[in-house]
Amino acid sequence: MIRVLIVDDSAVVRKVLSQELSKFNDIRIIGTAIDPYAARDKIVRLKPDVITLDIEMPRMDGLSFLAKLMKHYPMPVVVVSSLTPRNSEMALKALELGAVEVICKPTQYSIPTASRDLARAIRAAAASHPRREQPAETPAATQQIDLKTTHKVLAIGASTGGTRAIEAVLTGLPATAPGTVIVQHMPEQFTATFAGRLNSQCPMEVREARDNDTVVPGVALIAPGNKHMVLQRSGALYRVRIKTGPPVHHQRPSVDVLFHSMVRSAGGNALGVILTGMGADGAAGLLAMRKSGAYTIAQDQQSSVVFGMPREAIRMGAACDIFSLHQIPGAIISYLRAKEQPAAV
Repeated sequence: MIRVLIVDDSAVVRKVLSQELSKFNDIRIIGTAIDPYAARDKIVRLKPDVITLDIEMPRMDGLSFLAKLMKHYPMPVVVVSSLTPRNSEMALKALELGAVEVICKPTQYSIPTASRDLARAIRAAAASHPRREQPAETPAATQQIDLKTTHKVLAIGASTGGTRAIEAVLTGLPATAPGTVIVQHMPEQFTATFAGRLNSQCPMEVREARDNDTVVPGVALIAPGNKHMVLQRSGALYRVRIKTGPPVHHQRPSVDVLFHSMVRSAGGNALGVILTGMGADGAAGLLAMRKSGAYTIAQDQQSSVVFGMPREAIRMGAACDIFSLHQIPGAIISYLRAKEQPAAV
């Protein structure tokens, strides 16, 4: 039984979340709090396994509270936020501060779906190991590394804890890294903000993918929330197609959908990386990539916030190598350098 404390200044939201989450047999609502001050006292007294946290609240905002909480009393936190550009930015900041997941606040039209998503996020949070991530140990002089990667494509999949993991990988890769396609389980409208933040921090250009975007060296494309992304070969070029379709492993975008498309379109020219996350999305796709000749990597248990997706991939034999998060950028660079062909005379 996962014991949950709901922190939100809206009485309606507190009531709706309490009623909906109580329908799940493995979740028990042990209390609610109107603001961080009330939450602080109830956390100490009730000792919840997970808290859900609103961002905009009176007396103390959610980000300030989260920063204090992760410093003095680290615990799994799921942010429940409204879909606005400002809230998207704040929610991503919450992930940087240590929140495990971000979920859209339900509306009157989305309560059943949002409740299931929140329940899954709470389960992932309960299985997580909150920690302050150490900066990735990137290779020396990363910016000066020159890789000939025209025909290579890098695919990355992640879920719970993935925002910081993806940042650690991309900041460790040079501006000449292969064209990169990324699926991060994240709600609609948050992915554009996530891409924008990464773009300001990484040597590569990072942006939310658009249908028919060309995959080229030095550019990373992030699948938009609530849409699948697949790779297609178009003559000598690779492109991404953005599609709807049913969720896979309860997810849209799905890592498996992307990875299986890598097999069809890139084969041995692909590299696949599966990072922290709950569940099994991406494991079967990574195995198919390895069987098609791709180089595949899984993040190790110690550096994963939730060792679900990587564990399943490792169990299936899908990973050529298993690395700690800070080792992954260097492993990618080393592999690409080894594969570089001598220039024609």
